[in-house]
Amino acid sequence: MTQLLEDLTLITAKTLEHYNERAVEFWEGTRDHDVKQNIETLLRHIRSAPPFHILDFGCGPGRDLMAFRALEHEPIGLEGSPPLAAMARKHSRCEVWEQDFLALRLPPGRFDGIFANASLFHVPRQELPRVLRELRAALKPDGVLFTSNPRGNNEEGWNRGRYGAYHDLESWRAFLETAGFMELEHYYRPPGLPLEQQPWLASVWRKSGVSGQI
Repeated sequence: MTQLLEDLTLITAKTLEHYNERAVEFWEGTRDHDVKQNIETLLRHIRSAPPFHILDFGCGPGRDLMAFRALEHEPIGLEGSPPLAAMARKHSRCEVWEQDFLALRLPPGRFDGIFANASLFHVPRQELPRVLRELRAALKPDGVLFTSNPRGNNEEGWNRGRYGAYHDLESWRAFLETAGFMELEHYYRPPGLPLEQQPWLASVWRKSGVSGQI
Protein backbone atom coordinates (compact mmCIF):
# COMPACT_ATOMS: atom_id res chain seq x y z
CA MET A 1 0.00 0.00 0.00
CA THR A 2 2.88 2.36 0.76
CA GLN A 3 4.28 1.83 -2.72
CA LEU A 4 0.86 2.42 -4.23
CA LEU A 5 0.45 5.74 -2.40
CA GLU A 6 3.92 6.83 -3.45
CA ASP A 7 3.12 6.05 -7.08
CA LEU A 8 -0.09 8.07 -6.97
CA THR A 9 1.73 10.99 -5.39
CA LEU A 10 4.31 10.85 -8.20
CA ILE A 11 1.58 10.70 -10.86
CA THR A 12 -0.10 13.79 -9.44
CA ALA A 13 3.13 15.73 -8.90
CA LYS A 14 4.64 15.12 -12.34
CA THR A 15 1.37 15.70 -14.22
CA LEU A 16 0.78 18.99 -12.40
CA GLU A 17 4.41 19.99 -12.95
CA HIS A 18 3.83 19.55 -16.68
CA TYR A 19 0.90 21.98 -16.60
CA ASN A 20 2.52 24.38 -14.14
CA GLU A 21 5.50 24.84 -16.46
CA ARG A 22 3.30 25.33 -19.54
CA ALA A 23 0.39 27.37 -18.17
CA VAL A 24 0.72 30.31 -20.58
CA GLU A 25 1.46 27.99 -23.51
CA PHE A 26 -1.61 25.89 -22.61
CA TRP A 27 -3.85 28.97 -22.53
CA GLU A 28 -2.58 30.20 -25.89
CA GLY A 29 -2.97 26.76 -27.42
CA THR A 30 -6.50 26.01 -26.18
CA ARG A 31 -8.25 29.36 -25.75
CA ASP A 32 -9.83 29.20 -29.22
CA HIS A 33 -10.81 25.52 -29.17
CA ASP A 34 -14.47 25.14 -30.07
CA VAL A 35 -16.23 23.02 -27.42
CA LYS A 36 -19.63 24.65 -27.88
CA GLN A 37 -21.07 21.23 -28.77
CA ASN A 38 -19.97 19.84 -25.41
CA ILE A 39 -21.29 22.78 -23.40
CA GLU A 40 -24.64 22.70 -25.17
CA THR A 41 -24.92 18.95 -24.63
CA LEU A 42 -24.45 19.24 -20.88
CA LEU A 43 -26.90 22.11 -20.55
CA ARG A 44 -29.55 20.40 -22.68
CA HIS A 45 -29.80 17.47 -20.28
CA ILE A 46 -30.05 19.43 -17.02
CA ARG A 47 -33.60 19.38 -15.65
CA SER A 48 -33.29 22.15 -13.06
CA ALA A 49 -34.43 25.72 -13.59
CA PRO A 50 -31.62 28.04 -14.70
CA PRO A 51 -29.27 29.49 -13.73
CA PHE A 52 -27.48 26.17 -13.29
CA HIS A 53 -24.82 25.50 -10.67
CA ILE A 54 -21.99 23.91 -12.65
CA LEU A 55 -18.63 22.50 -11.58
CA ASP A 56 -16.00 22.82 -14.30
CA PHE A 57 -13.80 19.88 -13.26
CA GLY A 58 -10.28 20.54 -14.48
CA CYS A 59 -11.13 24.04 -15.64
CA GLY A 60 -7.59 24.88 -16.80
CA PRO A 61 -7.12 28.61 -17.50
CA GLY A 62 -10.85 29.32 -17.56
CA ARG A 63 -12.07 29.20 -21.16
CA ASP A 64 -15.20 27.20 -20.40
CA LEU A 65 -15.91 29.02 -17.14
CA MET A 66 -16.11 32.16 -19.25
CA ALA A 67 -18.57 30.46 -21.60
CA PHE A 68 -20.85 29.25 -18.79
CA ARG A 69 -20.78 32.65 -17.17
CA ALA A 70 -21.62 34.36 -20.48
CA LEU A 71 -24.70 32.11 -20.62
CA GLU A 72 -25.68 33.49 -17.18
CA HIS A 73 -25.11 30.26 -15.26
CA GLU A 74 -23.20 29.99 -11.97
CA PRO A 75 -20.00 28.02 -12.60
CA ILE A 76 -17.25 27.12 -10.15
CA GLY A 77 -13.91 25.85 -11.39
CA LEU A 78 -11.76 23.07 -9.94
CA GLU A 79 -8.11 22.90 -10.97
CA GLY A 80 -5.03 21.16 -9.61
CA SER A 81 -2.42 23.48 -11.12
CA PRO A 82 -2.00 26.73 -9.15
CA PRO A 83 -0.87 28.79 -12.18
CA LEU A 84 -3.83 27.59 -14.24
CA ALA A 85 -6.23 28.20 -11.35
CA ALA A 86 -4.95 31.77 -11.01
CA MET A 87 -5.41 32.35 -14.73
CA ALA A 88 -8.93 30.92 -14.55
CA ARG A 89 -9.88 33.34 -11.78
CA LYS A 90 -8.47 36.26 -13.75
CA HIS A 91 -10.08 35.33 -17.06
CA SER A 92 -13.51 34.27 -15.76
CA ARG A 93 -13.93 36.17 -12.48
CA CYS A 94 -15.34 32.92 -11.10
CA GLU A 95 -14.57 31.06 -7.91
CA VAL A 96 -11.92 28.38 -8.56
CA TRP A 97 -11.00 25.63 -6.12
CA GLU A 98 -7.44 24.29 -6.14
CA GLN A 99 -7.80 20.55 -5.53
CA ASP A 100 -5.93 17.38 -6.42
CA PHE A 101 -8.21 15.12 -8.50
CA LEU A 102 -7.18 12.22 -6.24
CA ALA A 103 -7.96 14.10 -3.00
CA LEU A 104 -11.25 15.86 -3.70
CA ARG A 105 -13.18 17.85 -1.10
CA LEU A 106 -16.57 18.43 -2.70
CA PRO A 107 -19.81 19.57 -1.05
CA PRO A 108 -22.60 17.00 -1.32
CA GLY A 109 -25.56 17.64 -3.61
CA ARG A 110 -24.29 21.04 -4.73
CA PHE A 111 -24.26 20.97 -8.54
CA ASP A 112 -26.83 20.64 -11.32
CA GLY A 113 -24.06 19.61 -13.71
CA ILE A 114 -20.39 18.70 -13.76
CA PHE A 115 -18.36 19.49 -16.88
CA ALA A 116 -15.29 17.23 -17.07
CA ASN A 117 -13.84 18.23 -20.43
CA ALA A 118 -10.40 16.68 -21.05
CA SER A 119 -9.73 16.07 -17.35
CA LEU A 120 -10.86 12.67 -16.04
CA PHE A 121 -8.42 10.80 -18.28
CA HIS A 122 -5.70 11.91 -15.87
CA VAL A 123 -7.24 9.73 -13.13
CA PRO A 124 -5.56 6.29 -12.94
CA ARG A 125 -7.97 3.40 -13.55
CA GLN A 126 -7.53 2.07 -10.01
CA GLU A 127 -8.72 5.38 -8.55
CA LEU A 128 -11.46 6.12 -11.08
CA PRO A 129 -14.32 4.28 -9.28
CA ARG A 130 -13.77 6.36 -6.13
CA VAL A 131 -13.42 9.64 -7.99
CA LEU A 132 -16.60 8.99 -9.97
CA ARG A 133 -18.53 8.22 -6.79
CA GLU A 134 -17.27 11.49 -5.29
CA LEU A 135 -18.42 13.42 -8.35
CA ARG A 136 -21.77 11.66 -8.22
CA ALA A 137 -22.19 12.64 -4.56
CA ALA A 138 -21.55 16.29 -5.45
CA LEU A 139 -24.46 16.30 -7.91
CA LYS A 140 -28.03 17.10 -7.03
CA PRO A 141 -30.62 14.35 -7.61
CA ASP A 142 -30.91 13.81 -11.39
CA GLY A 143 -27.75 15.90 -11.87
CA VAL A 144 -25.72 15.47 -15.05
CA LEU A 145 -22.05 14.60 -15.63
CA PHE A 146 -20.44 15.43 -18.97
CA THR A 147 -17.09 13.83 -19.83
CA SER A 148 -14.78 14.11 -22.83
CA ASN A 149 -11.57 12.09 -22.94
CA PRO A 150 -9.04 11.01 -25.54
CA ARG A 151 -10.13 7.50 -26.43
CA GLY A 152 -7.92 4.45 -26.65
CA ASN A 153 -7.74 0.70 -26.08
CA ASN A 154 -7.76 0.79 -22.27
CA GLU A 155 -4.06 1.50 -21.93
CA GLU A 156 -2.63 3.90 -19.36
CA GLY A 157 0.70 5.44 -18.55
CA TRP A 158 2.94 8.41 -19.25
CA ASN A 159 2.47 10.40 -22.45
CA ARG A 160 4.69 13.44 -23.07
CA GLY A 161 5.09 14.20 -19.37
CA ARG A 162 1.49 13.60 -18.34
CA TYR A 163 -0.19 10.50 -16.93
CA GLY A 164 -3.31 9.36 -18.77
CA ALA A 165 -5.78 6.48 -19.01
CA TYR A 166 -7.30 5.96 -22.47
CA HIS A 167 -10.62 4.11 -22.41
CA ASP A 168 -12.79 2.68 -25.14
CA LEU A 169 -16.56 3.18 -24.90
CA GLU A 170 -17.27 -0.21 -23.33
CA SER A 171 -14.72 0.25 -20.56
CA TRP A 172 -15.81 3.83 -19.86
CA ARG A 173 -19.46 2.80 -19.80
CA ALA A 174 -18.75 0.05 -17.26
CA PHE A 175 -16.98 2.45 -14.89
CA LEU A 176 -19.77 5.04 -15.07
CA GLU A 177 -22.66 2.61 -14.73
CA THR A 178 -21.07 0.87 -11.75
CA ALA A 179 -20.49 4.25 -10.08
CA GLY A 180 -24.22 5.01 -10.27
CA PHE A 181 -24.72 6.87 -13.54
CA MET A 182 -27.18 6.28 -16.39
CA GLU A 183 -25.98 7.00 -19.94
CA LEU A 184 -27.84 9.72 -21.81
CA GLU A 185 -25.77 9.92 -24.99
CA HIS A 186 -22.26 9.67 -26.37
CA TYR A 187 -20.48 10.89 -29.49
CA TYR A 188 -17.01 11.30 -30.96
CA ARG A 189 -15.20 14.55 -31.72
CA PRO A 190 -14.32 16.60 -33.68
CA PRO A 191 -17.71 16.46 -35.44
CA GLY A 192 -18.05 15.77 -39.14
CA LEU A 193 -14.92 13.62 -39.53
CA PRO A 194 -14.45 9.86 -40.07
CA LEU A 195 -14.26 7.88 -36.82
CA GLU A 196 -10.53 7.24 -37.19
CA GLN A 197 -10.01 11.02 -37.17
CA GLN A 198 -12.11 11.58 -34.02
CA PRO A 199 -9.78 11.02 -31.05
CA TRP A 200 -12.21 12.28 -28.39
CA LEU A 201 -15.02 10.29 -26.76
CA ALA A 202 -17.71 12.52 -25.25
CA SER A 203 -20.43 11.10 -23.03
CA VAL A 204 -23.26 12.39 -20.86
CA TRP A 205 -24.60 10.71 -17.71
CA ARG A 206 -27.39 11.27 -15.24
CA LYS A 207 -27.00 10.52 -11.55
CA SER A 208 -29.09 7.45 -10.86
CA GLY A 209 -30.47 6.18 -7.59
CA VAL A 210 -27.86 3.53 -6.81
CA SER A 211 -24.08 3.73 -6.58
CA GLY A 212 -22.14 0.48 -6.89
CA GLN A 213 -18.55 -0.65 -6.60
CA ILE A 214 -15.92 -1.76 -9.09
